Amino acid sequence: MQGQTWRAARWSARAAFAIALVIGGVPATAAAASLLVEADGLASKLADRMVVVLHVGSRAGYDKAHIPGARQITEEDVALPHDMARGDLMLELPDLATLRAKLESLGISDDSEIVVYAGSDTPLQSATRIVFTLDYAGLGAQTSLLNGGLAAWQMAGRATTAAAPQVSKGHLRDRPVAPVVADAAFVQSLSGRARHVLVDARAPVFYNGTEPTFGKRGHIPKAINIPFSSISDARGRISLPDVKRTFEAAGIRAGDTVVVYCHVGQQATAVVLAARLLDIPVMLYDGAFQDWATRNRGAVEP
Repeated sequence: MQGQTWRAARWSARAAFAIALVIGGVPATAAAASLLVEADGLASKLADRMVVVLHVGSRAGYDKAHIPGARQITEEDVALPHDMARGDLMLELPDLATLRAKLESLGISDDSEIVVYAGSDTPLQSATRIVFTLDYAGLGAQTSLLNGGLAAWQMAGRATTAAAPQVSKGHLRDRPVAPVVADAAFVQSLSGRARHVLVDARAPVFYNGTEPTFGKRGHIPKAINIPFSSISDARGRISLPDVKRTFEAAGIRAGDTVVVYCHVGQQATAVVLAARLLDIPVMLYDGAFQDWATRNRGAVEP
């Protein structure tokens, strides 16, 4: 009972901090503030033993410089092995037991507060893929993204290190996965689902068919285009007002549910995160255009 009381107090304090936060010059929603953390906010939490910081990037980049206490992770660490020659899909989520074991090896437990950031050699969408995977594993409410990644941390004058921390194995209880993944059958059914919007997160040249991908040109019928690159600026920073304008310009409104895809399930996670910032229900078509095109799931239109 004491542990439950402590946890409740911890998350209540976090929620209160979130509601008071301001992002991009406007008051942030609780969802936005709990999903994004700035360098100063992370620095104030580093001494907390329940905070687990994940550096997304190569081992070489991690060994060169990372946030003190951070543990290194890549997208492939939490994805099924694949053989393109055999027709395997890229970046598919592993079974829950395998995923849970990997997260525990990073020191993640039920009480952890997790902060994910992109390393100096890593794009935003690699970090958002890790955030999405943690959400799928049932840890979304206690996971944040460091806005601007390692570059923002360094620009704030914060120290980095080359020393890897000693990590004790965490413990995660059995829990169901979050309903954040859509398959091809669900995408095929969207025309019969009210207030569901299909979003293609690829660059416009792939969306409009100028450039082919997986042997086909164009997009899944009725998909609208919100390029993943529109979610952040050139420094990988996310502005809540800009994200709101982007979604409004695309015609997405309160009450809509968004289903997002890209090439292989990586770039789309930036748009997934953006939808969560706006409290818009969202799912990822994890098989993405690779699944749709190579397994002939349906038509493609320019």
